[in-house]
Amino acid sequence: MTETLTTANPIFSRRKPGVLGGALIVAGSTVGAGMFSLPVVTSGMWFGWSLLLLLGVWFCMYSGGMYLLETNLCYRPSDSFDTLAGDTLGRTGRILNGLSVAFVLYILTYAYVSGGSSVVSHSLGMLTGIELNASFSALLFATVLGVFVVAGAGAVDRITTIMLGGMALTFLGFCHGLLSSADSRTLFPGLPMTETMPYIAGAIPFLMVSFGFQNCIPSLVKYFGKEPVALRRAAIIGTLITLMFYLVWQVSVLGNLERDAFPAVLAAGGNIGHLIGALEQSGVSLGLSLLLQLFSHLAVATSFIGVALGLFDYIADLFGFANDLRGRLITGLMTLAPPTVFAIVAPNGFLAAIGYAGICATVFALIVPVLMTAVCRSRGMNGGYRVPGGTPRMVLVLLFALVVLVCQLMNMAGWLPSFSG
Repeated sequence: MTETLTTANPIFSRRKPGVLGGALIVAGSTVGAGMFSLPVVTSGMWFGWSLLLLLGVWFCMYSGGMYLLETNLCYRPSDSFDTLAGDTLGRTGRILNGLSVAFVLYILTYAYVSGGSSVVSHSLGMLTGIELNASFSALLFATVLGVFVVAGAGAVDRITTIMLGGMALTFLGFCHGLLSSADSRTLFPGLPMTETMPYIAGAIPFLMVSFGFQNCIPSLVKYFGKEPVALRRAAIIGTLITLMFYLVWQVSVLGNLERDAFPAVLAAGGNIGHLIGALEQSGVSLGLSLLLQLFSHLAVATSFIGVALGLFDYIADLFGFANDLRGRLITGLMTLAPPTVFAIVAPNGFLAAIGYAGICATVFALIVPVLMTAVCRSRGMNGGYRVPGGTPRMVLVLLFALVVLVCQLMNMAGWLPSFSG
């Protein structure tokens, strides 16, 4: 969830979106810096399994979002995720949901500071020959972009509009070049299942986070109103756009970079700069390399700003800080200081942070929506939309959530095989 926990507040401030606008908001909240983790974490199982896994994870995460939508439509459009959890699951459920949201926002902010500093160091070294210290890169990245977060939604609106346009252009540019040079023999090398299947479990939590869009649902309901057909269409179109982005990205990277190049990337921490460096060493042209670097800068910047803004607003609301200069500076310090310090101490934690985020993201993206829907249905509440599939689909989503939790806990314990050797 690239980056994925950002709300679309800056975009929503303009006007009520149509279906396409809503779909782009959903896609924009998912596609970002987190996509750089996908080729790395799926390199062990390679392209065929990653294709199947992407489709399965997409369906389960889309379903989780639809359960949240069903619950949200049973309440007022202005009611927040926190309100829904409190009314359906009680005080304990509300606290657990709030803690999971806060943890994910903090850990993803750290992930994007780590990823951003990696990209800054790599690009500066390539273009100028200056080797920038990782700690200084993290501080520089967080400070420069943190100014926009503290300035507020208006500043974020303007800068993200520019960066999203740049992301689209650079993505099309380098993917066109990488797709034209992708080799089907590299994508389908005929590896035996016994060599690839052991790495499937370790990738599942990362893919789950990459499809996280549930945080957008309450905001979409607020701006659409109780329009279940339009909301459902926006969600499915938006998540399918995300799925297509990821498939194109997987083909672009895995079709050009041999499988045996990834253990070194993973061993180095799997950060964004490491992946770009591996692609450059594989023979990618200078022009494509520059486009890829520019896209990576824009992707990690938009992801950081979006997640940090969501965390900023969450902290300001939680502690009741004033919206004046002093209050915003205090909020900004509480928002940015912990993840920045952590990024200075542990500069190559991009992949690990996204994996940790998967634990708590499972709670509010999958488990809580299903449980809230079950409570609403037991009360006979009807907001005009009911997710099809009955109990079996709800059980499937809960089982998927359990699989994600188990896989990530096993990852943390070192019980899953590592492709880095």
